[in-house]
Order: sequence, then structure tokens, then C-alpha cells
Amino acid sequence: MIYIFVSLFHLSSAAVTLNCSPQDDFDLPVFMTSGDFTIGGMFPLHYRVELPPTDYIKRPLAAQCRGFDPRAFRWALSMKLAVEEINNRKDLLSNHTLSYRIFDSCSTPVTAQKAILAVLNGGDVVQSSMCSGAGPLLGLIGESGSSQSIVLSRTVQPFQIPMVSISYFSTCSCLSNRKQFPTFFRVVPNDDYQVKAIAQLLKRFGWTWIGMVTEDHDYGRFALQGLKREIENTNICLAYHEMIPKDYTQERVLKILKVMKESTAKVVVVFSVEGEFYPFLREFVTQNITGIQWIASEAWVTASMLAETYPFLDGTIGFAIRQGHIPGLQNYLKTVTPERYPSNLQVQELWEALYGCSPSTTSLNSHLPSCTGKETLRQEHSAYMNTSSPRVAYNVYKAVYAFAHSLHNLVHCKPGNGPFENCSCANLNNVFPWQLQNYLEDVSFSIAGENVKFDNNGDSVPYYDLINWQRHTSGDIQFVKVGLYDGAQHSGRELVIEDIFTSSFSWETLTCVFSQVPVSVCNNNCAPGFRTAARRGQPLCCFDCVPCESGKISNQTDCMPCPEDYWSNANGTVCVPKVVEFLSHDAMGITLTVIAVVGAFLTVTVLLIFLYNRGTPIVRVNNSELSFFILLSLTLCFLCALVFIGEPTSWSCMLRHTAFSITFSLCISCILGKTLVVLAAFTATRPGNNIMKWLGPSQQRIIIFCCTLVQVIICTAWLTISPPFPYRNTKYTQSKIILDCSVGSDLAFWCVLGYIGLLACVCFFLAFLARKLPGNFNEAKYITFSMLIFCAVWLAFVPAYVSQPGKFTTAVEIFAILASSFGLLLCLFAPKCYIILLKPEKNTKQHLMGKVIK
Repeated sequence: MIYIFVSLFHLSSAAVTLNCSPQDDFDLPVFMTSGDFTIGGMFPLHYRVELPPTDYIKRPLAAQCRGFDPRAFRWALSMKLAVEEINNRKDLLSNHTLSYRIFDSCSTPVTAQKAILAVLNGGDVVQSSMCSGAGPLLGLIGESGSSQSIVLSRTVQPFQIPMVSISYFSTCSCLSNRKQFPTFFRVVPNDDYQVKAIAQLLKRFGWTWIGMVTEDHDYGRFALQGLKREIENTNICLAYHEMIPKDYTQERVLKILKVMKESTAKVVVVFSVEGEFYPFLREFVTQNITGIQWIASEAWVTASMLAETYPFLDGTIGFAIRQGHIPGLQNYLKTVTPERYPSNLQVQELWEALYGCSPSTTSLNSHLPSCTGKETLRQEHSAYMNTSSPRVAYNVYKAVYAFAHSLHNLVHCKPGNGPFENCSCANLNNVFPWQLQNYLEDVSFSIAGENVKFDNNGDSVPYYDLINWQRHTSGDIQFVKVGLYDGAQHSGRELVIEDIFTSSFSWETLTCVFSQVPVSVCNNNCAPGFRTAARRGQPLCCFDCVPCESGKISNQTDCMPCPEDYWSNANGTVCVPKVVEFLSHDAMGITLTVIAVVGAFLTVTVLLIFLYNRGTPIVRVNNSELSFFILLSLTLCFLCALVFIGEPTSWSCMLRHTAFSITFSLCISCILGKTLVVLAAFTATRPGNNIMKWLGPSQQRIIIFCCTLVQVIICTAWLTISPPFPYRNTKYTQSKIILDCSVGSDLAFWCVLGYIGLLACVCFFLAFLARKLPGNFNEAKYITFSMLIFCAVWLAFVPAYVSQPGKFTTAVEIFAILASSFGLLLCLFAPKCYIILLKPEKNTKQHLMGKVIK
């Protein structure tokens, strides 16, 4: 590395020392001509460098370039063709000639730096030259690799050497930084657009779990940063990232391959130049790794050498730079032969790479058989002769024309209208690179139907072709265009993949190629009814599937709640209408209906028995009219239970509570009247007691009417102010809609029940006082038991009513009505029916009053 710094120092001190001499033997240009304006070209004609051992005892030997690349040689010849084509035109740079000097960078930054120093040293690098005036070159076509372009720019900047360069293949987004690279231009899109395109491609095919392999240079590092930025807010995750080492070691590469083999990611994005990826693939073949779907960066997606050497890359997809057309390129390539260029070492290496023979006795590969150098170039030499869809070569072609059009505008500058100080123009005998850059920034021209111009960062319009590697019936791999990415389109519409191409994609799968999209996910989508749950310490793409909570359904990633009137099915897959629950004619409803009808039938039967035997003492005792009222009201009590069964409506809600309360009030009022008669009848037997004259039939009817009227008044006020109404209860249980009757006014509801309870308590108290009065048939005892049952039932009803939801609330209320009604019916009328039907001999006044007669 010493010779580089010495040379730089020599350049920086050129203003003082006019006699410049090189400090080392620089490599001569591969091709060079002379003319009015000279531009340089730098191409990676070799894809690796071998560093000789250094013991520091003798002068270190120069690094040796190895691995000739016919594809890059085609790029260099495209520049040569473009310059010759421009010089033959009358409408571009007329009366001026364009010349070139083409160098080999060997695809490494160190060798590229050595080459740029050779470029800066001027025309005759083996003799001293004067270091005055403008530099030997006005501009540079190059470099291919981003790292090499960075090295070139940073080599000349510290010494204020304004070397304008147009890169044909450097895509690192870092080169768009105008502060760091003010003289850098390129006719290839920067990687910010490529990573956007790749991210959209991953989304389109559902690849959420990917691996990434990059070269250990700025090109790979910035691509990694850009792709991470693009997938940051998506469901795409990076399974691993590995870097191909700068200093190739088998041990490090095997570690990378082990990671790839053990990973479940089947899609691998590779950002690497062809030269560094080639030896990596050589080790990949030996590891028996299958099922990888490769996504290639623009640096190798059209690399014919890789396609020919490694057939397992069949199915690779990636974004290639825009293809164009270079007229006459194929015929021009056929003119470059060892016979025409016998002293050009690179042409000899081309023949060695294409034919496996040496056209010269001075070749480094002496083990190769000799040949004449007159062999015919054939189409099967695709790495060199594939000119059907030039891409990188077309970029080189455009770059040369960009310089030519800029120089044309510079040459035709009119004094007084120039862009420089005092509106001056450039001195055509001493043009400086910074003057050319002024024109290059504003250049705009059309070539092969494409408009070429640069933005403020020196970038060109972002446009890519989507390429798929497909094996032809002949066995050769072809690069088929299956879509495009146009960065000038609106967001979301940049990537276009025609439907006709989707089915024709060639995909790399486990054993062979099929026309189906491979799958690369950390986890399969959750089944319907399940949602994703992130795993601790793992990317979001790796998750567990857990069932959705009740009332929610799954869209395979998250659970969504159902609308208010809907609920999830058992599998959590769809929302179904909630079950509307009310006491209908189901098993419970039918059972209660039957019991209510049986109760009403029994009550009517007893009523008929009493009517038939109304003249007997057992019926006439204690006012038979009250007994008929009680039986009638009990019948209504049984029947009003039927109003509680069925779907609640406005009328049924108002009727059920009012009917129940009024009929029970009537029933208890009659029992109260009967209790008062029993108590008065036995009390009236005492001398001087004429209480019975105040409890005659009229007075009894008034008591019953007044007691019932109070309940009627309460119910009327209730229905007027806040009547009961049907409502849908969705809060108590989320899986059902409870259709029930709201009482409207809780105060009115409990007043109704409280009033019935008050009547029952008064009746119970009076009957309890009369329970030990004399007589064979003391009805007060049966009234006491009936009231005891009645109060017990309704006291138990209160907590059950409050705690039971839905239709069970209604069922509890019906049960309380039926239980208390049966209690009254059995306690009051069963003993009398027993005497009437089974013991008629006891149905006499003497028997009933036996104890009194004694």
C-alpha cells in the first residue's frame, strides 16, 4: 500500500514539482485511444484478487487478478463501441473526437484505487509528464461495485481533484449523498428503490420469513439497512443475516451455510456482486441444501456465468436494471479476437475462458492447449455473446452518451451566454472536469426510446425489470421478464406482475421446479377461530395460535368482537345471531303451562263440587259466598300464570303483573273476610257480644272490595306513571339476549308485592288467634296453614327472583304464583272436599258444632 500514498503525495505536490514520475509500475490500460476529449472507463474484468505473500525482506509483489469475467469484458467493449459510434456521427461532437482509456479494477476496492491512480497519472505512465493544466481525463465511466465507487471518490477528493464519474452499476444509496460524493452520477437506480421493490415482492407472494446474505461492503450493508427499514412496519421478518467475508475463508462460509441449512426460512435475499457470490455458491453445492428460493439483487440477477455453472439457481427471481438496445453490439464483439489484438492480455484471457485454450505462448495458463485465436464466437458463449437484452452494457452505453451530449453542449457554448464567471464558456483546449459537470447536471437526451437525465443527487429515473430464471427446453437457463417496477408511479402501483406471468413463474422447490409459489413463513396462518400470540424473545412472524375469546371471531391474525346482537359460534369462526332467551313453550314452559292448567281445572272442579253441594253445612259454614269468591280468584291466579309464558310484548308485560297482583289481592281479601267471620262467629257466642251484626254479607263484600280497590289503585298509578315494558338484556350474559319484562318502576312493583304480603300477614295473624276456638271443623286452622305456606313461598321468591337471570326469573315468579295458589287451594278446600266426597256422614251441623253442643 506504500506506493499508493507516495503517488498521492506526488499528485498533491504537483503545483510545486512540475516533473512528475510514477513510483510504481502501474497497469497499462486494457484499451486506449487518443482524441480531443478523453474519458476513462473502469470495469471488473476479473472477479477476485490473489495477494502474494509478504515477508518484508524484498519489495512486495503486486496483487494478481484472477477469474476472468467475459460479461464485464462485454461492458468494456460497449464503451469502446459507443465512443467509436459517437466519433462517426456528424450531429454529435462534430469536428471533435472522443477518446477513452479502459482499466481493470479486478472487482476489489484496493485494485480500483490503484487503477484510478493510473488514470490520474495521464497518458504515458512509464515516462515523466508535466503536471500542469487540466487533468488527463475529463470524466470516468465507473465503477461497477459501490465499494469501488466510494474508494474512487474518496481517493481524489482530499486532493481537490474534481473527477466526474458516471457509474453504470453502483447502486448503494449512500452514493446519493451529495456532500460526500459531489461529483458522482449514475445511470442506474439507487438501492433505496430496489429494496422497496423487493419488499413489495415479498408482500405480493406472502413471504414473511426470509434470510439475507450480503457482501461485506457498503453495497451489502446499506442494502440491509434499507430492507430492514422497508419491512419494519410489515409482517415480514428477517430470520437471519449473514455476510460473505471480504477475505474468503471456507470456515466462515461453512458457518453461514449451516445457518441457512438449519433455518426454516426458504426465501433468501442476496445482495452481492457476482465475483464474491461465485465462490460462496461453490461451497453451497457441497452442503446439500435444497428448497431455497433465491431473490437476486441487480448485481447478479442477469449473471450468465452463474446460471450456466449452478443449475440449482433455476427459479431465481430478482430485479434487473432496465434493458435497452445497442445497435451492432453482437457483430462488434465478434471483431475482438486474439488475431486482431495479439498483444492484449485480456483478449487472450477471453479466449481461454470461452474455449479453454491459449492463443498465445506467453499465457499465464501454460497448461492449456494452444489454439489459433481465429475460432468463431458462437451463441452458446452466452456470458459474452448474450446481447439480446443488454442491461449493464446498455448503462455503459448511456453513460458514454451522457458525457458526449454534455461535451456537445459545452463545445457549442456561445461566449457571453456561458454558465461560468462573467457568462464565459470553457476553454476547449483546457477543459476542466468541474466545467463538464456543470453541463452534465442539466443534460437531457433520448436514447433507445428512453429519456436520460439526472436529478439533484445525480441519480437517474428508478426503473427495474422483474426477472425469473427459467430453464428452456434446450436445458439452458433464460432470463425471462415477468414484471416491472417503476419508481415514478404512485405509491402502491409501482410493482406490476402481469397475471399471464404468474402461472409461468419458475419456482425453486425441494426437489425440482413447479409452477407454484413456495411458502416461506415462520408459522403457518392460524386456523379459523384462533389468533396469533407473540413468542417471547422471537420476531413477530413467529407466534403461537391461541383460541379466540368467546364472542370474538378470528381473521387469522387477531380476534374481532362480534356486533352487539351477535355471538361467536363454538369454533370462533363466524358471528351468529345471539340466542334470544325468554320463557317460551319449551320443556320448562310447557311444564309450567300444564301445572297452571291443572291447577285451574282442579279449582273449577272444586267450584263445581261446592255449587252442587251448596246446601250442605260444610259449604254454607262461614259464608259460602266467600268460598265461591276465593275459588274464582284462585282460578284467575292459576290462569294469570299463563300470561308470563311466551315472548314479552308491551301488553303482556303490563297484563302479567297487574293481573297477578289484583287476582291475588282479591283472593287474600276474601280469605281475610272469611277469617274475620270465623273469628267473629265464635266471639259472638259470648253474652252481650253482637259483633256479627257488623260482619254481615254486605259488610264482608265492602271489606273485600276496599282491600282489592287499594291494589287496583296502586296498579293504575303504576301503569300510568311507569308501566312495565319488554327489554333486551345484553349485559347480564354476553352470549344471549335475555328478552324479559322490565317492571318499569321498582317502587311500584315492590309496593304491589308488599301490599299482598300485608294482607297475607294480617290474615295469618287473625287466623292464628282463632286456631284454638272450639268445634269439630275449625276453618281458622286451615287458613293459618294456608297463609303460612303463602308467606313462606313469597319470602323465598324474593332472593330467587333477584338472583336468577333470564327466563328463570319469570319461571321463579310463575312457580311462586302456582305454589301459593296450590297451597291456598289444598289447605282451604281439600278438607271440605274430603268430607263432602268421602265422609258425607260428617257433613252435618251437629257434627261441625259438636263441641259447642256439649
